[in-house]
Parts: sequence; C-alpha cells; structure tokens
Amino acid sequence: MRTVGVEEELLLVDEETGEAQSRSSAVLASAERDGGVGAPDDPEELPLERELHGQQIEFATRPATDMTELAQEIRRLRTEVSTHAARAGTAVAPLATSPLPVNPRLSTGERYRWLAEQFGPTAQEQLTCGCHVHVLVDSDEEGVAVIDRLRPWLPLLLAMSANSPFWQGEDTSYGSYRSRVWNRWPSAGPTEPFGSARRYHEETEAMVASGVIRDKGMVYFDARLSHRYPTVEIRVADVCLDPSTPVLLAALTRALVDTAAEEWRADTPAPTTGVPLLRLAAWRSARSGLDGDLLHPVTHTPVPAEEALTTLLDHIRPALKSNDDLTLAENGITRLLRDGNGARVQRELLAQTGSLREVVGECVRRGE
Repeated sequence: MRTVGVEEELLLVDEETGEAQSRSSAVLASAERDGGVGAPDDPEELPLERELHGQQIEFATRPATDMTELAQEIRRLRTEVSTHAARAGTAVAPLATSPLPVNPRLSTGERYRWLAEQFGPTAQEQLTCGCHVHVLVDSDEEGVAVIDRLRPWLPLLLAMSANSPFWQGEDTSYGSYRSRVWNRWPSAGPTEPFGSARRYHEETEAMVASGVIRDKGMVYFDARLSHRYPTVEIRVADVCLDPSTPVLLAALTRALVDTAAEEWRADTPAPTTGVPLLRLAAWRSARSGLDGDLLHPVTHTPVPAEEALTTLLDHIRPALKSNDDLTLAENGITRLLRDGNGARVQRELLAQTGSLREVVGECVRRGE
C-alpha cells in the first residue's frame, strides 16, 4: 500500500480582529525552543516551515498508509502549531485567503528577495494557503505516467477543497479564489502529457535554464514529481477548513495514483485532453466549488457536482476498496455535498454574523 503525506499552509491571524499577522518567525522560534513540532528528539526533522509571506506557516505530516493515522496526525499538528502560535501572540486559521483586507509581507531571505524582484506584484499578492498531497511512487517513470493520467480528475479535488471565497474584504463569487491568484505564476497550472520521465526532466530542466524560475522547487505544475521525496505531489487544493477534508483528499488522491499506475502497466493510453480544456475545468471548479455545475472529467461538459464526484468514485472504486478507503470516501463526499466545503461554510457564517471578523474567529475554532 502506498504511503501518503499532507502539507498544509495555515494563515496567521489576530483572533480578535480577524486580521492577518506577520508572525511566522515568532511561531517558528517557539517551536524550535520546544525541540520542534512533532519531532522533539530531532529538530532537524522539524515539519514546520516559513512560507513566502510572514502571515502564513506550513506543516507536513509523516508518510502514512492508514487514513485514521493520517487524520490523527493532521489534528495533532494543527493543535501543536496553534499552541506555538498562541505563544507568539497569534492564531492559526485554515483559510486559503484572508477574508479581511491585508497587506502581505514577504518573508526575509535571499530566495524571497529574488522572487520579489523577479515577479513584482505577482509575488507580493501570493498570500494564499494550499494543501499538497504526496503519494509514494516506485520510480520517476511511474510517477510521470501517473501525472499524465491524473490530469482530468484534478479539478474535482479543487472543487471539494474550495475554501477562499473572500479577497481583500470582498466576496469574489468564487469558491476558490486562491487558485486564480496562484495561477498567476508562469509555471503553474495543468500540463500536456509528458509521455516519459526523460521528457518530464528535459522540460523542467529547460524551464530552470530559461532563468524565469529559480529552481525545480518553482515548477508549480498541478501535479509534479517532488524534488525532495520519491512521490507525486498534487498541488491543486485549497487548505481545508475541516480537518477531515484533507484526509478525504489524501484517500482519493492515493486511489487516483493507484488507478493511473495500473492503467500505465496495462498500456492504457493517457487521456489526450489538452491544456485549454483542463484550464476551463479548473476555472469552473474554482468558480462553482460544490455549489454549481462542474465539468465532467471525461466528456468535459457541464454536469451537477454530485454527478461529477460520482464519476470520480466509480473510476477509483477498485483502488479505494483495495486500500480499505471506500467507506471513508463515500461518506466524506456525501458529507461535503450535504454540509458544504469551506467556501460555503464561510459564506454561511457571514450571513449569520454579518462580520468577516467573526468569520475568521469561528474558522480558527473550527480548524482545530
């Protein structure tokens, strides 16, 4: 059974005012004084990192095969990061964008200075928090074969995770406005099929050689080979409000990887869907979330969200069964369709309270 890990980026906020706070250095200092989050015996393995802006922080889970274990790890790490944030005079909110107006502050360091000089407002505006899922692969060849076959299914993961309806104090009418901001990077978004690991590496090496991006860490494809781990990294999702949702995404993503790998071994060709249609599907998912039509992953025509997600379940059902994740996946999707993703919850909270400040405060409490 493949291992899976999750990276979550969290927003640092003042719980009383709801405003984003540039306190990542203080949060990291608190964690380091305690010997690290989740790794008290080895600070070198501290799974807590600064991000592009001082108003955000990132943690990474250990690889896991069991989704119950992964769920416990995510909740534990969210709680521990919250503890360190409190000591630093701030709070963490699993929000993919700040609901309230914010002036993003870039983190210090040579890499971040380079990004600011190279990309200007694009880098300055990237105060966005995502959720990345890593799934173990046997080789780069298998990994690229998987990436080629995942492409039409990734917009559905974005729709489920959508958790960024507000931007600079306004309702954007999108479920995931984060994804629209993120795709301003020139290296972000869907890709055409690569066909082989050799072709993938040639393409990414040429991207770095162009000088537009700094290194392979800036290959921001929706799905890529991790430059640090022997994994495929899926990068389309917003950070999720409810801690059970990244577990659902992890189970679905692993099953997608398993299914794609089986298709590759059976010599089933990768889908030929081009980037233009994939971009439209991603836009539709970002706009609708789960509260409108999505593009069907096979026909690329508009269908209700429930129909699109049913198609996803049918596609990966054998892998979900093999991983003992079918019940988790079915129940999780049913819950999301009934109760809503983070975008719907945030809008409901605003309708109830009339205050974006109250929305942020409630999201801080719900995220633990």
